[in-house]
Amino acid sequence: MSKKRSKSRSLATQAIYQWQVAGANVGEIIEGFLTEHQNSSFQVEYFRDLVSGVPGQLDVLDKDLQPLLDRPVEEVDLVERAILRLGAYELLKHPEVPYRVVINEWVELAKTFGADKGHRYINGVLDKLAHELRAVEIAARKRG
Repeated sequence: MSKKRSKSRSLATQAIYQWQVAGANVGEIIEGFLTEHQNSSFQVEYFRDLVSGVPGQLDVLDKDLQPLLDRPVEEVDLVERAILRLGAYELLKHPEVPYRVVINEWVELAKTFGADKGHRYINGVLDKLAHELRAVEIAARKRG
């Protein structure tokens, strides 16, 4: 795992959380984070992709997540909702990143930012989603 990519995911979690809470323009949020963290070492383009991708794919992401949740998406804790949406986006749009890496990264962020034991919920939901979105990759891994 790249530390720079991990930092991009961490910042993306904060940015999507802010977007969910304030409903502000995503472009403005991205630019604000880039200004605030200009001296940080992270993958700027990956951060941009994650943060702009979630709102752009929100209907698809929430539709994919909803059957795996125990409540409506809107009722999931804001931090966990941000992490689930970002994890779903990465599983869907970044097949070059192994599904196990995607899940692990977002579970670790849930441990950092989320509620106590919220990482277990994130792990369960993203694992089920990976089995749907990455079935070929998972099957190949089991064979290999």
